[in-house]
Amino acid sequence: MPTIRIGTRRSALALAQSGMMQRAIAAAMGLPIEEVVLVEIVTTGDQIQDRRLMEVGGKALFTKEIEEALLDGRVDIAVHSMKDVPAEQPPGLTIAAIPEREDARDAFISRDFDTLEALPQGGRLGTASLRRQAQALTLRPDLQIEMLRGNIDTRLRRAAEGDFDAILLAASGLNRLGRAESVRGYLSLDAFLPAPGQGALALQTREGDTDHAWVRALDDRDTRLAIAAERGAMVALEGSCRTAVGAHASIAGTTLTLTTEMLAPDGTARWRRSGHIDLTGPDAEHSARELGLALGQQVHAAAGDQRVAV
Repeated sequence: MPTIRIGTRRSALALAQSGMMQRAIAAAMGLPIEEVVLVEIVTTGDQIQDRRLMEVGGKALFTKEIEEALLDGRVDIAVHSMKDVPAEQPPGLTIAAIPEREDARDAFISRDFDTLEALPQGGRLGTASLRRQAQALTLRPDLQIEMLRGNIDTRLRRAAEGDFDAILLAASGLNRLGRAESVRGYLSLDAFLPAPGQGALALQTREGDTDHAWVRALDDRDTRLAIAAERGAMVALEGSCRTAVGAHASIAGTTLTLTTEMLAPDGTARWRRSGHIDLTGPDAEHSARELGLALGQQVHAAAGDQRVAV
């Protein structure tokens, strides 16, 4: 029996991310890599490729089967993309560690055009993200948004073959797969506020199974605080595949600054709030989450009945 079993989705990106964590966990525990194994699990989200996730149950479809394996004792650790992790943890599970974040920005990919602004009138933009759709339409209401699902290589191939004038992908996934050469440019964190948790990983375990050297070695304090703020906003805004929600927190010195927003899916309305806290208090993570909740509630109130979820 291996010492540690890591549950992961079977996609190339998930395996790349889990492989990074496999090597880091083995090093932190002083174990040979053979003692830390990846257990591939096919999730419902991976099986459904012809519809937006909001039509069939949301992003939890990427985590449900892996969490069941954790609870059943078939795996010891689960590696998720943080933006896929629902706001509330299932009873008995916890996020034990959040490693240092990758690039949180969205990447612009196109065979023929350098920027979003350069796309032709009525250009075809491929994305399955309601947030990216809304943000793009805020800047370019003439664009035709077309649904794009599939793994990263499939999406890149379709862009290269001209199925779309451009597509948008998370920079972090492209970096982790070594596909950054496909990027024409990176979208600003202001115009394209990322999904809460974008670029970060979540290492999930059973409650009570967190006192390990790998947890202390891999958990990054600044990333954990930023994610606490962003996920607080997500809770307040009911962030899911059914709502266009963005949030991003940054830390400079002892100050955490958070910006969060909600958009109408057609890009015709945008509600945004920003704020900051000092991190020198006794429970910085709680304070960060409370900031996110407060700003999210302000955005929610500002949107009122105008906000539109599809």
